[in-house]
Amino acid sequence: MASTSSKWSEENDYANEYIHTGVQPISHVRNATMPREGYPKLEKLHQLKEKKVSEHAVKPYGCRIAAHLLMIQKLNSWITDHGLVFDVIMIGALVENQFILPLLTNLPIQKLCAKPGYLFIWATTQKIQELTKVLNNQNFNSKFRRLEELIFIQCNQESGGGKGFGPEDYQTCEKVPLLQRQQWHCWMCITGTVRRLTDNHLIHCNVDTDLQIQTPQSVHEGPSAVPDAMYKIAENFSNTNRRLHIIPSRIGYNVPVRPRKGWVIMLPDIILDNFDPSTFQKELYEKSKVNYAKSNQPQFLVPQSAEIEELRPKSPNK
Repeated sequence: MASTSSKWSEENDYANEYIHTGVQPISHVRNATMPREGYPKLEKLHQLKEKKVSEHAVKPYGCRIAAHLLMIQKLNSWITDHGLVFDVIMIGALVENQFILPLLTNLPIQKLCAKPGYLFIWATTQKIQELTKVLNNQNFNSKFRRLEELIFIQCNQESGGGKGFGPEDYQTCEKVPLLQRQQWHCWMCITGTVRRLTDNHLIHCNVDTDLQIQTPQSVHEGPSAVPDAMYKIAENFSNTNRRLHIIPSRIGYNVPVRPRKGWVIMLPDIILDNFDPSTFQKELYEKSKVNYAKSNQPQFLVPQSAEIEELRPKSPNK
């Protein structure tokens, strides 16, 4: 019995294998490349939602602007001069060598986010304490409540997200660290009241798991500082069409942030710099299904189909 146990531990000692081969233990997750294998209905749901999001998404927009005060001034001008708000706001990710707490605590997040609205804010494991300070700040805490913590894991540096989200460039380092950043944590927050049983035009819960793994095979367009999985979580959860991603520090051009259809990306060194609020709002009306809430504010939605409604996971009726 003891020999069998010893043999089993040797076969599964992935930490020891990493020391000798450099292959990350996470690379041994069996269904990492095809997480929905064996679940045909869920796979079909993901395909249908991806098609709907793409059909009704605005063109990729980028806003290149220096960090700190200029970024805050630009966001305030969008609010006051154009009445611009977003349904989904993603911030991050925050890495350990960034000192950006003053910027985040002064973002006009309360005015910038629609109600109901959703906030996804990413940080490395080492940055969790600072992330907690940000969310406990009055600027965030008075409007947003935390729903879930999401975790993203990359198999290796080529799977996206490893060389980005910070000014360092591992390709130019003389020494490659033994332990490299692999986990990103995200707090998903919400403002306003949304009920999963009655507001399925606004949200689809349980489409994705709380743990996402991205492999090199799942990267379609080459390395990116922002893995596709981070965007898809927000796109699958929220059925709204106004999405903003704020990255508050420079990334560098070796592994850039790729512009993404359906998103406005604000970043000091974004490659595409084409955002115009008037053009964006005009395109929103053309691409979205527009509803008007009780407050007579327009809601820009991604229309859903009867097949999506049939396939999506639902909470059981009480």
